[in-house]
Amino acid sequence: MATTFTHRNLPRLLLQAREAVMAHTRPSLREHALSDQQWRVLRVLGEHGAVETGRVAREAFILGPSLTGVLARMERDALITRYRDPEDQRRTVIEATPKGKRLVKRLSTSIEAHYQWLEKSLGKAKLTQLYALLDDLIALEQPTTAPAALAEEEEE
Repeated sequence: MATTFTHRNLPRLLLQAREAVMAHTRPSLREHALSDQQWRVLRVLGEHGAVETGRVAREAFILGPSLTGVLARMERDALITRYRDPEDQRRTVIEATPKGKRLVKRLSTSIEAHYQWLEKSLGKAKLTQLYALLDDLIALEQPTTAPAALAEEEEE
């Protein structure tokens, strides 16, 4: 007998939405020999400049061991440079090279055009609402606010 679920499969819907959006972006990435992960790293660097590796991992959603390989390939391709943080030698900082920065600028044009199309198609209010709902969902599911954490607080 099949299990009956009341709610739609939210993780699957989020993955489908991601893939639908990325279907517009991937051809441009592949044209420049970039993987999704490499683009996420370049996007973080494009938004923030020089960034410590831990922050890149968090913002690009790439686990440490995978990030090591991604960064090695990007360094080999002269897209990034890595150096020790002068204030804390234990930390490594990553920065886009001039070639990496040019690539971010070039790709951001087509990606922003897609976002403009989304805004026009959905309407600015709906796109803003979508961003806000996703931000709310992310915040709600953080370990400090997830149901188990809330239950623990109620017991105290």
